[in-house]
Amino acid sequence: MKTFRQKAPICSGILILVLMFVSYVLSPITAYAQGRPKGHLFIIGGGDRSEDMMKRFVDLASKAGQGRIVVLPMASSTPEETGKNLVEEFQNLGVKEVVFYNFTRREAEDYARARWLAGSGGIFFSGGDQSRITEAILDTPVHKMIVELYQQGAVIGGTSAGAAIMSELMITGDEARKPEEGHEFETIEAGNVILARGLGLIKTAIIDQHFATRQRHNRLISVIAGHPELLGIGIDEETAVIVNPDQSFDVIGNKNVIVYDASKAQITAGPRRSIGIRGMIMHVLLPGEKFSIIKKK
Repeated sequence: MKTFRQKAPICSGILILVLMFVSYVLSPITAYAQGRPKGHLFIIGGGDRSEDMMKRFVDLASKAGQGRIVVLPMASSTPEETGKNLVEEFQNLGVKEVVFYNFTRREAEDYARARWLAGSGGIFFSGGDQSRITEAILDTPVHKMIVELYQQGAVIGGTSAGAAIMSELMITGDEARKPEEGHEFETIEAGNVILARGLGLIKTAIIDQHFATRQRHNRLISVIAGHPELLGIGIDEETAVIVNPDQSFDVIGNKNVIVYDASKAQITAGPRRSIGIRGMIMHVLLPGEKFSIIKKK
């Protein structure tokens, strides 16, 4: 017993050192594996959705979990009606198991209700007001479940407001100055575009939607000038990007996607909060083209 007591600290010390070394070597690999999702993001700029476009979403959803699709219509001012319409749209595309849940904040904080999403192959957010989505589910068990599904291989999609919530930093649609109706976002200026936290499925870019159709260049340029570390991705109507696990995205649909890259630009401040930007890169992408968010090309 005496000999055992003398050797035990040495063995324990060696074991601890071995475990520390293994942890040191494997932890970056584990973190990398956890950090790179296996799923896809399906981000639609709003407007009409072609049958071919939505079939792409259905196909991706069928390859993950149990293939079930869950519609989340909280952004809509008429969520029950919108939820039923989207369920019908997916059923007409041949989806056998599709449901919608109009979560309130209280319901989203219930772990049991979050489990309703478990095993889903696709989550689809409706259009409307993106702030309604974050008010309902941000930092709740439902939000956590959506992130887990994305990590495991599900496709997370949405249109219009359902596109805006994908990024870590989210454009709310509001501005600090109070313009008259029809004169929204007429300036490129600092601090005017009101931002909030999104669901954080994209960390290094910020999404804008209905982009060229509603002339939203001013507001996205204003945001990127204040956050040059982020790419600005403006998706037009009838168009979508499919973000792959390697953080590249494919453009599909009928129009274009505009990418602003101010990471190496010179940004200056002018009078009345006006902004100057020199050397910003702008890409105008067409359907069929691919872009790497990581490589910025």
